[in-house]
Amino acid sequence: MKWPSGMEPENVPVYARNEIEIAAAPQRVWRWLIGAERWPQWYGNCARFRFIDWKEGQHGPDLAPGRVFEWRTFGARVHSTVRVFEPFLELGWDARSTGLYAYHGWMLEPGGVGCRVVTEETQSGLVPTIARWYLRRMLLRGHQGWLEDLRRVAESDDPP
Repeated sequence: MKWPSGMEPENVPVYARNEIEIAAAPQRVWRWLIGAERWPQWYGNCARFRFIDWKEGQHGPDLAPGRVFEWRTFGARVHSTVRVFEPFLELGWDARSTGLYAYHGWMLEPGGVGCRVVTEETQSGLVPTIARWYLRRMLLRGHQGWLEDLRRVAESDDPP
C-alpha cells in the first residue's frame, strides 16, 4: 500500500485490514471499484455520493487520479480525493471529516480463478484517538461488508 506520509499503520491510532477472494478478473473488479457514482446502488454503507470537481476531461461516473468527491459513509459526511490510481492494481483516497483524517486503499492481486482484494484504512485525528477501540471494530465490520458486496456484484452477470 502506498501510504501518505504519517498515515502508515504504525503511525496512527486506528488501522483496519480486510481481504477477500473474488472469482472475477481484476479488470472487472476494478471497474466496479472505480464506478463510484454507482456505489450507493450496491454498497450498503454509501449514500449521497457526488463528484465535486469539474476539471476538463474529468466528467463522468468514474474515479480517476485527483478526482474529488463527497459522500456519506459510516454515518458521516466525508470529503475525499483520489491519491493513488494504478489500473487493476491499486486505488487509494484520503477522507476528511470533522475530527478525522483517513486514508483508504485497495489492492488487487491476480491469482487462481480471479483475484484477491485487500482493503486497508488508517485514521488519525481527535476522533480516532478518543474512540480507537470502537472505530477499528466498526471499520473491520463495514469493510468486510463492502468486500462481500463487491464480490457479489463482480461475480454477477451485471455490467460494471
